Amino acid sequence: MKRHFDADLEDLRGRLLRMGGLCEEMIHAAVKLVVDRDEGLLSPVQEWESQVNRLHLEIDDVCLKLIALHQPAAGDLRLIAAALKINSDLERVGDQAVNIAETGVFLCREPRVKLGDIPRMVEVAAGMLKDALDSFARGDVELAREVIRRDDEEDRLKSQTFNELVHMMQRDSSSIARGMDAILIARNLERIADHATNIAEDVVFMVLGKDIRHPAEQARGEPRPSGA
Repeated sequence: MKRHFDADLEDLRGRLLRMGGLCEEMIHAAVKLVVDRDEGLLSPVQEWESQVNRLHLEIDDVCLKLIALHQPAAGDLRLIAAALKINSDLERVGDQAVNIAETGVFLCREPRVKLGDIPRMVEVAAGMLKDALDSFARGDVELAREVIRRDDEEDRLKSQTFNELVHMMQRDSSSIARGMDAILIARNLERIADHATNIAEDVVFMVLGKDIRHPAEQARGEPRPSGA
């Protein structure tokens, strides 16, 4: 039974990493569609989304069966709990990649628009997702924490891109529709980085049993030092 359970856990890891790999492919293809103005890339992105959605359902089913049949505890239970949350985040990453591709199709049919820091946002978000998945595969807490720190850079790039695009639209009213589409793309990239951060936080929980979400709220719940 223990050998069977361990094999099932490895299968679960493999499915999650396969799902993550599909999400990475979707991000790169969606952004390539925008940059190269290649509408033909929408179809493979949508096909990959179907695979991601199937894996999403399969992984949820595997996790629930593992809990019901084996009643795992300690580290094994944390792994399954983390897998359920990572599964949800990856499904949302897939949705955001589709959003980018679909918005890119509209941009392909209009004059080119300045993308600001969007290329750098892609680099940061895709890198965060890759490293978050690597940290999960290896149980690497330090890599997970490094992913979390990089989310601040993505937020800064998003704000800078928003400002540049708003100024462009203020100067040229004919660019408003294209500018809003570019803002939507930037927003989806920021959300991908947020999901990568969530995955990294789940890795810390999986390995250490420590919940590092909402640190400010946790600090408020701590007792005050004596004499304070």
